[in-house]
Amino acid sequence: MKDKLKIAQMQLTVRADKQDNLRRLSMALDGVMDQRPDLVCLGEMFNCPYDTAMFPVYAEPEGGETWQALSGLARTWGIYLSAGSVPERDGAGHVYNTAYVFDREGRQIAKHRKMHLFDIDVRGGQRFRESDTLTAGDGVTVFDTEFGKMGLCICFDVRFPELARAMVLAGARLILVPGAFNGTTGPAHWELTFRARALDNQCFYAGTSDALNERAAYKSWGHSILVSPWGEVLGQLDRAEGALVSEIDLAQAEDIRRQLPLLSARRSDIYG
Repeated sequence: MKDKLKIAQMQLTVRADKQDNLRRLSMALDGVMDQRPDLVCLGEMFNCPYDTAMFPVYAEPEGGETWQALSGLARTWGIYLSAGSVPERDGAGHVYNTAYVFDREGRQIAKHRKMHLFDIDVRGGQRFRESDTLTAGDGVTVFDTEFGKMGLCICFDVRFPELARAMVLAGARLILVPGAFNGTTGPAHWELTFRARALDNQCFYAGTSDALNERAAYKSWGHSILVSPWGEVLGQLDRAEGALVSEIDLAQAEDIRRQLPLLSARRSDIYG
């Protein structure tokens, strides 16, 4: 198992044209491949405006046009691709906020449907109801790579410590979070939440956001972030388009767990 991993977090602007979003993703990948990343991460709903009415319109089945394009990019560049999230429609007509991960051969190795739907009404701030058009997923997602196990969840999922702990207890040393916090929740909670989850679970956390689009109804906070198992921010973007490329040593997770035995000292006999 390899420990040294180079990760590229691509913070891209989401526009109304799905094909344009895919074309610009391909161009952005071309711009970072000279740095030879092993893993590339995208933001939440990277190919679809973050609008509940749009999710059913843009939704595709697993294996559809967007899926094929993402699989092809992973295979072409020989990378692991944590492909943000996209609207997925199943055979029964349910629509999900779904994250796919592809390996270096373009094979799908993970799929996570957002478990906790973003239904909020912040006084004086943001109101949003994903449940108007989306169905919640019901699975904890951990997958195998040549770098060991990684966890995967989507945006609002990151606020729930039980899910983080479940992924870590299943072996994850790195948790990937495509997200799109907004101008209300972003400045208040984005960095704080990622540092808390990483610190409590002694693992790396990579939160990859969409960039700010001033023309969009929903304005993403951006600030794609990478946090260490010590709770240290290793890198963070602003709200503009960009790429955060970092090299990490995943063995630091085990090292920190030995020094500060939070996981092994748990009293599960008392609190489950």
